[in-house]
Amino acid sequence: MGLFNKIFQKSSEPKDEKVLPWQPLTRTDQLTEIEERSKTKAQFIFKHSTRCGISRMVLNQFIANYDENLNADLYYLDLLSYREISNEVGYKFQVMHQSPQLLVIKNGIVVAHASHGAINEVNLLKFQ
Repeated sequence: MGLFNKIFQKSSEPKDEKVLPWQPLTRTDQLTEIEERSKTKAQFIFKHSTRCGISRMVLNQFIANYDENLNADLYYLDLLSYREISNEVGYKFQVMHQSPQLLVIKNGIVVAHASHGAINEVNLLKFQ
């Protein structure tokens, strides 16, 4: 087998895929629940565009680096399917929309937010 065949050969062993405890954000009334829950536990909202390659790359990095032992609720918002909810997130929590975007909510307010590559630089442990 040549060098290129070894490099580009698909592995026959399946990769273990990390699955996060996502809660889909699909209703505007969930934002009130998130605000209330944030008084006792950090709430993370990940806003993702399913058509954007950069958003997919950042999401994959976020999943790979996410510490599953964090004491937080994790919400996933599909921006294309739920644009009105994305808009409401911006109004309610006073954060300008970007994609991809991560919001950290504690005590009813956004205490941190980041977009694009900066998402994976946020130290989520400090918001427990």
